[in-house]
Amino acid sequence: MLFETQDEPQWRAHLRRLRASDTQIDWTAVRVDMLCGRLVQQTTYRLSLFVPNSAPDSGQGPPGN
Repeated sequence: MLFETQDEPQWRAHLRRLRASDTQIDWTAVRVDMLCGRLVQQTTYRLSLFVPNSAPDSGQGPPGN
């Protein structure tokens, strides 16, 4: 996860800053979530980055087996 907040103006400002300044982010690998809390909880805004597996899955179980 790169960033999470329940403050929408802060969310928008953070995204603007990242887009303007961070050229290292691969925006095709970014996930944006808006978790709607409705009346019970506040809405949460979350920015995550997909991380690819470092080794292909052989289907043989966890590493070291």
